[in-house]
Amino acid sequence: MNIEALAEKLVSWIRDEVTARGCRGVVIGMSGGIDSAVVAVLCKRAFPESTLGVMMPCYSNPEDKAHALLAARKFQIATVEVTLDAVYETIISRLPEYKGKPEQERLAQANLKPRLRMVTLYYIANQLGYMVAGSGNRSELTVGYFTKYGDGGVDILPLGNLVKSQVRELARCLGIPRGIIDKPPSAGLWEGQTDEAEMGLSYEALDNFILTGKATEEVRKKVEAMNARSAHKRSLPPIPKF
Repeated sequence: MNIEALAEKLVSWIRDEVTARGCRGVVIGMSGGIDSAVVAVLCKRAFPESTLGVMMPCYSNPEDKAHALLAARKFQIATVEVTLDAVYETIISRLPEYKGKPEQERLAQANLKPRLRMVTLYYIANQLGYMVAGSGNRSELTVGYFTKYGDGGVDILPLGNLVKSQVRELARCLGIPRGIIDKPPSAGLWEGQTDEAEMGLSYEALDNFILTGKATEEVRKKVEAMNARSAHKRSLPPIPKF
């Protein structure tokens, strides 16, 4: 399937999924990254008059907002901004502290950000009668690189069958601004954070293993271990069989 045909199939799929559930539009968090930009454009094609991009800075890099606005303006996507800095600080100030490993503390605090964004998106979606579209791709889903009940808490995942390299190809086809396509992927959880550094794995190696099954022994073991550890993120909570 060529990339233009894929884009049209995804647009039709979004429209069908949303309307089948009695909803009339889509809301998506626009982070300034390539994945959310691609999903926002696909949603805009599916629902030209009822797609809303939500920017939710939370001590975020100003460049992220600039890139989100760049994509929104180019494709005439309606947006709203909800700044979460004060909400984040209020919650942090009221939560108990359990001293553990520094990296665990940092991750616990960082994961609050996507969870606050999830709450925000659903609040807006509920008011409008929209569905929440997520931007997770197959590469991220495979290794569990998303926050449970955060950016993983969505209604539909249009990019869920596409690895990162395929998302980039789709972004070029859709005309996503080059600066968004070329910047290092980041969840924006803390200053200087990048996906590949946090995963300890390049998207190139990950994508190649997913698509072909070929990889170095080190990459294979890492991906399989990450996939096993994150299995709970990709399924509903277990229920006893008795």
